Amino acid sequence: MEQPCYKCGQMVEEGRVFCPQCRAPQIRVLVAEPAAAVPATSPVQPGQLQASEAVPFIAVPMRWDQAAKPCAIAAFIAALGMVLQLIVPVIAAVGAGFLAVALYRRSNPEIALRARAGARLGAICGFFCAGMTAILGALRVAALHEGGKIRAVLLDSLQQQAGRYSDPEFQVTLDFFRSPAGLVLMLVFFFIAGMIILILLGMLGGALGGASLGRRDRS
Repeated sequence: MEQPCYKCGQMVEEGRVFCPQCRAPQIRVLVAEPAAAVPATSPVQPGQLQASEAVPFIAVPMRWDQAAKPCAIAAFIAALGMVLQLIVPVIAAVGAGFLAVALYRRSNPEIALRARAGARLGAICGFFCAGMTAILGALRVAALHEGGKIRAVLLDSLQQQAGRYSDPEFQVTLDFFRSPAGLVLMLVFFFIAGMIILILLGMLGGALGGASLGRRDRS
């Protein structure tokens, strides 16, 4: 019994593997029919989400517009503790970053945080903490009249440095820092340096929080 080749139309004997005219293979492979789709009207079991409503846990993006509130709360607690000298600054900054991640996870339980996202939250918290510490510290200085004490500490530190170096140019620099403008410049420098340190420590605490909460999510 012969049948036409599907490619060139030449009659080929049954059982031949290749067409003698065009050498096209004559083997037929049967493909199973796909399973029938489940009707859209099929009932959904109680407590079972539909496919359109099921979202992978890790696929939900982080909502950065909701990060300010938990970071501000954690930063205020840390800043208040540092200004009142209730918490060591290093522990306060690291703890603030960790607390910011915990507060964010509490208000957004569907979002999976990891160390990198936690470090970003900690950086925001550290920035807020630096600003709040400066504001609360200024209020304390004004309320307790500690401005003279701080100025005396700075001048004493400059006097100690002046005794170690006898270079005339260095003495001129020290004389500038003893002036009111120099003292303000020194305070600005200390604020910038402190802000950088608080941001780095906040990033450390946030990374630790993201890593630990991430392990809890996977368990």
